[in-house]
Amino acid sequence: MRADVQNLFIGIHMLYIAHERDLTLSDMLPELENLGYRVAEREVKQELERLTQENFLTAHGDAFSITGTGLEEFKHIQEKLQVVCAEVLTPAQAAAKA
Repeated sequence: MRADVQNLFIGIHMLYIAHERDLTLSDMLPELENLGYRVAEREVKQELERLTQENFLTAHGDAFSITGTGLEEFKHIQEKLQVVCAEVLTPAQAAAKA
């Protein structure tokens, strides 16, 4: 996967996790690796900083939590992902069964 696309997916995963609980840099690295991403601590830190600069996350100590703006963005992302899944995954699954 291209780095720019991977970074978008990582950002989505971070918003999802922040929607569920606070996240930290030390927790995110192994969690993203378990999801199959190849990332370095520097990349995770940059994405956390980008999401904070865009006001999607807020930092408090070494933890980050989702903001109201981040929650709204996450809801929009979920809506778009439903469309993408219907358009991309469903035909691919049908073709694989054929």
